[in-house]
Amino acid sequence: MAGDGLKGGAAAWVLILAAAAAAPSWAADPASPATVARQKVFAETLPFSDKQDFAFAERGFLGTRADPLIKRADGGVAWDLSAYDFLKGQPPATVNPSLWRQAQLLSKNGLFKVSDRVWQVRGFDVSNVTFIQGETGWVVVDPLTTAETAKAAFELVTEKVGARPIKAVIYTHSHSDHFGGVRGIVDAKDVEAGKIAIVAPEGFMKEVVSENVLAGNAMSRRAQYQFGLMLPPGVEGQISSGIGQNVAKGSITLIPPTVTIDHTGQELVLDGVKVRFQYTPNTEAPAEMNLYLPDLRILDMAENANVTMHNVLTPRGALVRDSKAWADDLTESIRLFADGSDLMITSHGWPRFGRATVKAFLEDHRDAYKYLHDQSVRMMNEGLTGDEIAAAIDLPPSLAKDWFNRGYYGSMSFNSRAVYQRYMGWYDANPVHLAPQPPAQTGARYVEAMGGAARVRDMARAAAGKGDYAWAATLLDHLVMSDPADAAAKADLAAAYQQLGYQTENAIWRNMYLTAADELRGGVRKMPASTASMEILQGLPSEMIFDVLAIRLNPDKVGDAHVRLAFVFPERGERFMVEVRNRVLVAQKTTGTGEPVDATLTVARPMLLEALFKGKPLAAKVASGEAKLEGDPAAMSRLTGWFDAFTTDFPIVTRPN
Repeated sequence: MAGDGLKGGAAAWVLILAAAAAAPSWAADPASPATVARQKVFAETLPFSDKQDFAFAERGFLGTRADPLIKRADGGVAWDLSAYDFLKGQPPATVNPSLWRQAQLLSKNGLFKVSDRVWQVRGFDVSNVTFIQGETGWVVVDPLTTAETAKAAFELVTEKVGARPIKAVIYTHSHSDHFGGVRGIVDAKDVEAGKIAIVAPEGFMKEVVSENVLAGNAMSRRAQYQFGLMLPPGVEGQISSGIGQNVAKGSITLIPPTVTIDHTGQELVLDGVKVRFQYTPNTEAPAEMNLYLPDLRILDMAENANVTMHNVLTPRGALVRDSKAWADDLTESIRLFADGSDLMITSHGWPRFGRATVKAFLEDHRDAYKYLHDQSVRMMNEGLTGDEIAAAIDLPPSLAKDWFNRGYYGSMSFNSRAVYQRYMGWYDANPVHLAPQPPAQTGARYVEAMGGAARVRDMARAAAGKGDYAWAATLLDHLVMSDPADAAAKADLAAAYQQLGYQTENAIWRNMYLTAADELRGGVRKMPASTASMEILQGLPSEMIFDVLAIRLNPDKVGDAHVRLAFVFPERGERFMVEVRNRVLVAQKTTGTGEPVDATLTVARPMLLEALFKGKPLAAKVASGEAKLEGDPAAMSRLTGWFDAFTTDFPIVTRPN
């Protein structure tokens, strides 16, 4: 979303309300002697003499904005182009040297001329936006995450290349960093009038509105960890997300597509630009496609090929992706496009130039995903568990040498567990894991078995003193889970997480370790409730509105009550009967004939969505006559009193006292 990436879409891309990063609640520790030594040894294993990525990332640079601050209407900063200016020179000991290199490459921002008719704006968001010159205007691919950053990118293109109208927009897939900025560059009225085409893969709208709605609150909280949203950029803080620097903090928008791509080989001519599509569902996103410009010999691999190994399961949470389908579709991309492509662009990172370079990249990147899948399944069939596979699997040297196969975003260990999960589920067949105890109970018993809190703390400090921070963290996690008030244990665990964050090559692992350290030392900082934009919410099928209500129903509040209510959306000609029985909410679409109900609410659906997702109460609408409530008003009051309001600050590295 990132990416996944709301990737990964990023991920909970649709529902993240990105708050400005605050200064951490602690003075950062320096890199320990063990971390310093580890960084030095690790650096010696890396092919730093390979400078091709730097040449490709800098090629065609035309300049960037004079003002580094891209602001929102409320005066807040949506994106700061200068935030990563600290990425100069040699890596400090507080950053893995490989990750430092990746962050340097991703921090390059501005307008880049890719070919005579193709330009990209990179570094204005977590993703790239591409401008293809047509006969009379622009064909735009993936208009970033927010309206503010997309508008700034379009202004830069206009300044450097000249004013041209937008004639078409292509969304390569259903993560919001690839469509969320569309209203910053396109007027919806022009789309409705047929002046601008919006092209997307089959299933796009379904996936946009469904991927993160039901689990959106939990995903948003976990996304704070994945992207380091509460960490300031810096050598001891957030430096990258691996596929881009971070997620812009602006307005996520949407205009539904007017043209759908549903099969490979489908072609369109957009403002004179011939575009051939490869339909790739269930790869990096449930609805995704690659595109090829045959007249320009340019291949756009969307987010199916990247400057890093991607996530097969994103840590913020999502359905597990199909690594076999991913590898198979890359094989198809090679067969269809590699020999006819003189350069390749993607939705994140920088282009690849030269037919041989493009083909070699695609083949090695495909082989990495194929190796991940095949070897994870082989070891699974030999009886290894997900954790055992993760500890054993590594890319062969011939693939690991490629910078683009390294784990800056996804990783072999995390992804191999995802492959195992897709085939086998979370259960590893050992009966001891059939009914594991909650972390607080398990922690208390482990601490007791190891001789008490003081003994565990001493063992952890001894491990940390030897540089074994992972074992120290494991011990201290049991201690903190058993007693969240143990300040010394939390401080020691934070220190261990900080060193693990400094050491890891993976950008989002760094973010997660350092966010954990921040919260252990200063507590969870409350963020505003996560809300999606109304145009995204409007895409919800009506059935899903009641799915959202069902997962908020608190059975203890319901007790043995029973209620039947009708909801009527007159502008859509829809009627639903909602019944709560046995502490379960079930909604069914009905005709309204012969069904006894306690009350009927007739309301425009947008009004109900605003009540549910924007906190605008319906009582005033009923009083004014804009909505009508017939029958027993107490029945509706009982129903609305049974729902939970989810908190956005539930604990992760501690448990409630």
